[in-house]
Amino acid sequence: MNGKTGVIYSDVRKSVDDVLDYMGNDISFAMTLALGKPILFINELYRRAKEDRTIKLNIVTALALERPRMKSEIEKRFMGPLVDRIFNGTPEFDYMHDFRSGKLPKNVAIYEFFNKAGGYMQTPEAQRNHLNSNYTHVVRDAMDFGCNVFGQLISCREMNGRMMYSMGCNTDICIEAIKEMHKVRAEGGKVAIIGEVNTQLPFMYGDAVFDGDHYDMLLQGPEFNYPLFGPPKDSVNLRDHAIGLHVSALVKDGGTIQVGIGALGDAIAAGLSMRQNENEVYDKVLKATGISGKYRKLIDKIGGTGRFEQGLYGSSEMFVDAFFQLYKSGVLKRRVYDSIPIMKLINDGKLAADKIPDDIIELLIKVEGISSVLTGKEFKMLTKFGILKEGLEFRDGYILDGDTRISADFTCPENVAAVKALLGSELKQGKVILGAFFIGPRAFYNALNSMSEEERMQFGMSGVEKVNQLYGNEELRALQRKDGRFVNAGMMANIFGAITSDKLECGRVVSGIGGQYNFVSMAHALPDGRLIMMIRSTRNSCGKVKSNIVYSYGHTSIPKHLRDIIVTEYGIADVRGKPDSKIIEEILKITDSRFQDDLIKEAKLHGKLAADFELAPEFKQNTPQRLESLLKPFQADGHFVPFPFGTDFTTEEIAIGGSLKSLAAKKKPAIIKGLLAEMFRPVPPHAVPFLKRMQLDKPKTGKEKIMRKVVLSAMRAHGKI
Repeated sequence: MNGKTGVIYSDVRKSVDDVLDYMGNDISFAMTLALGKPILFINELYRRAKEDRTIKLNIVTALALERPRMKSEIEKRFMGPLVDRIFNGTPEFDYMHDFRSGKLPKNVAIYEFFNKAGGYMQTPEAQRNHLNSNYTHVVRDAMDFGCNVFGQLISCREMNGRMMYSMGCNTDICIEAIKEMHKVRAEGGKVAIIGEVNTQLPFMYGDAVFDGDHYDMLLQGPEFNYPLFGPPKDSVNLRDHAIGLHVSALVKDGGTIQVGIGALGDAIAAGLSMRQNENEVYDKVLKATGISGKYRKLIDKIGGTGRFEQGLYGSSEMFVDAFFQLYKSGVLKRRVYDSIPIMKLINDGKLAADKIPDDIIELLIKVEGISSVLTGKEFKMLTKFGILKEGLEFRDGYILDGDTRISADFTCPENVAAVKALLGSELKQGKVILGAFFIGPRAFYNALNSMSEEERMQFGMSGVEKVNQLYGNEELRALQRKDGRFVNAGMMANIFGAITSDKLECGRVVSGIGGQYNFVSMAHALPDGRLIMMIRSTRNSCGKVKSNIVYSYGHTSIPKHLRDIIVTEYGIADVRGKPDSKIIEEILKITDSRFQDDLIKEAKLHGKLAADFELAPEFKQNTPQRLESLLKPFQADGHFVPFPFGTDFTTEEIAIGGSLKSLAAKKKPAIIKGLLAEMFRPVPPHAVPFLKRMQLDKPKTGKEKIMRKVVLSAMRAHGKI
């Protein structure tokens, strides 16, 4: 900008002044999704646009992180102290406050390509401004939209005497976005690129590291080192645990996994951790639930139930805490390398991360990884990946080890034999995961920050153009992502295998397509890949239970010709390569039994099932009560808990929150009945700590007395008092 890059600013106002002076008053400001947003810069830029209505400001982004909004008095009493504790010190987005309250000035507009599920259902402006874009197309579409200023949150560290910067949590679209911004500048266009440096952000490696000249402005100083936004984990209920169990048996040892954020991601991680560390219990659970019996052939073919000897590799746009938990539990440990010949040898079982065989030179020559006469470039590759030990030099066709000179002409057997003394002990530069962005509780960030640099380097970060697709280096990425299990969630499925994930048939956007398209495409492109779509079989809507398995629906995110595996809490439907009637039958088997008959009737009406079709009796027991009866005994032994990997909530908050959530799902008559019954009961002594947490142990007003009874009624119905 103005011919200068890497300029350090400690004053955010001055930085915005300079951007406006250079760019003028027509700003389309782009920033990435979730954690990687430069909060202080955008707040100041927005404040300036509020004050000066001649500034036209478009904000192009996704997934604005917000503190939970509280409506009722009970919500405020429960969530208020929790929100203050968990989000203490993290600045909020001023533009989102005004947007939510309807006070956004007319010269400012917000455009998002992804948002928190359901967050904008009742917000017409957000619905109108939604940018439908696949994750890998976001940068292209943002540039077409006219974005001319880009900003992101970054971290810094001195490396080899030079200050370097890491994109940390968001390499996703940022690598490509900055590259495209520089192209615009090279063609004579005006752009500005801002990095807001926060030293609390974990310094990540992979493709995340750049020098300061990559940015025009670097905002650095104590005020920018604010605590990161760390949302608490969602609780995992029994049916989510059941979905996670089914998925865990479809994952092959030595393979690759992609999972998302939220309760279902934690449920999968919990299932895989149980498989690894409590394998006997895991087998008992699979037998008790019928999973190992019903799906034995499929499990043997594409998954497994044994411990992970080789381990898994994570390839996912979202590097979430669930992956970190899998790393800690010994599941995520398969290392991959950015080398086709090395990956070929590893996949063939001829090379291992912790053991370099004596015949490695011969093996590499055979797979054309190196030439028979070694070149300087090939020597660098061998030392980079640890095949040759440290401290060696390459000069004039010889490998030098101190005073020892060995010819790099491997057509001579004696040279091959001599170089074996120079081999390393284990491979280097291995990655256990390649992610594009991360977000999680603050404990997750703290864990990353507390790692040694060497350990943290195992967690590679890159752009979605690399993480979410095979294009560009297909052979290597296919080798790395062998036996890929791409696990994603949908809202609904029709009985022909089509999935609805991002919006309703009326056109209202629930979230956005994100990277789902990419994972579907990649799962079908890889010869040993499988797509696993998770669907909760039912949902509560206005106090009524509705099926998420429907005959047809007016919007499709994944068309039926891309169907593969669908999992609900009741089972697994492998529907790839099957005709319509068989697809319908398999999906009926995993549908809640309260809705099976109506679906069968409609399918017969349209000739999609034979008139004499009957669903086998063993699949007519898909009820929440039966599922609970199968898993409850194991829950009593400490398994299938709401927070398998810990939580920011206290014991009292877990009990109160679960009870109030359960109460909200009940029909109004049931709520009133429970409340009336509670009016005539005394306060149980063991309920006092919960009431103290809600500041209702000593109610002073009639309203507080009623609220106390509401809390007690909810907790009693939930079995907590």
